[in-house]
Amino acid sequence: MAEPLRHPPGTFDVLPGESAAWEDLLALFARVAAAAGYGLVITPTFEDIRVFQRIGESTDVVRKEMYDFVDKGGRHIALRPEVTASVARAFIEHRPPLPWKAWYAGSNFRFERPQAGRFREFHQVGVEAFGSADPDLDVEVVTVGWDFFRALGVTALEVQVNSLGDAKCRPAYRELLLAYLRDRRDELCVDHRARLEENPLRVLDCKKPECRAVTAGAPRQADHLCDECGAHFERVLGGLRQAGVVHQLQPFLVRGLDYYTRTAFEYAGLALGSAQDALGGGGRYDGLVAAMGGPDTPAVGLALGVERALLALEAEGASAKDRRRLDAFVVDLTGGEAARDLSTSLRREGFRVDRAFDSRSAKAQFKAADRSGARLALVVGPDETEAGTVGVKDLTAGGEQVSVPRSGLAAHLRAVLG
Repeated sequence: MAEPLRHPPGTFDVLPGESAAWEDLLALFARVAAAAGYGLVITPTFEDIRVFQRIGESTDVVRKEMYDFVDKGGRHIALRPEVTASVARAFIEHRPPLPWKAWYAGSNFRFERPQAGRFREFHQVGVEAFGSADPDLDVEVVTVGWDFFRALGVTALEVQVNSLGDAKCRPAYRELLLAYLRDRRDELCVDHRARLEENPLRVLDCKKPECRAVTAGAPRQADHLCDECGAHFERVLGGLRQAGVVHQLQPFLVRGLDYYTRTAFEYAGLALGSAQDALGGGGRYDGLVAAMGGPDTPAVGLALGVERALLALEAEGASAKDRRRLDAFVVDLTGGEAARDLSTSLRREGFRVDRAFDSRSAKAQFKAADRSGARLALVVGPDETEAGTVGVKDLTAGGEQVSVPRSGLAAHLRAVLG
């Protein structure tokens, strides 16, 4: 007997019931983003590998984790490991009017060790805004993510924020940090001992205890900002305070990709363990568009992990699973035609309605109604058919079945369901 097929390692299936939480999350993010003027952008799941190489040759995303291959046309292709570079490529290709504000949702792919909330195929929602260097735009982007999480039900939430400087002040800080780390090279993890000269800022992002012990005393970028970057960062912090976004300065936050400048931030789900509390983040990437061959264009954005957001909900005891239940389940004791026609007409009225098939018994249909999670059972038997009525029974609150004229059923359901 052949071994049954299973999903690949680091991937998973989302089945009906659980997927209701995903539907609600995506719909909520679309509403929050649209309320701030962001429109949906959809980019390919795979791109020319050079699109993603621009996010940083020194990053593990590019060096180790990308799924890439040569296709049948001889093109070197990569499954996208993140969406920002794809959106930047679309901006360069299509040159929409500025400012251009877009939101997205979709899968990303990275070959890494699967663990709780981290998969080889993972899903993100995010926003990108091109064409303005205004720090108030940074505040808007951070606030979009904050408002989304709060509306979703994640209450134990904090934003960690830092400034990475820019091309004017970062080089001097880089040399200062490099000198500090060279003196302590032997104390770093094996990877960063070998790659220290390549990108010393990457050490700040390392989660290994030996690197964290070294960087605890490292110089901080926020203490070495130029006047322009300092003023930009103060405006961001002030805006976050005014917006009621709970935040703290995290001086060693650098994010995992090389394109960030000035503002960088992460959302921390405080109900999760500290090693897995990152729910997403983002920052300003004023040089990415030019680095990809486009015009010099400032930009800022965020990306939020869908799986991580749902984990945070569960950690707070507020799981979104099965919230989207049926409004009604039709129990047809007359052969099935009534269930067919009634469920179709009520769906067209906007109700969520299901029914049984295969001429099942009344007992089996009521069991199916209970299992479905529907609020109401709509009963059609010979007596109801003759009288032109439908029996309505609340499956959650109990109580007596009431008889409702078929012509007034939709109005009755709206009144009961609110």
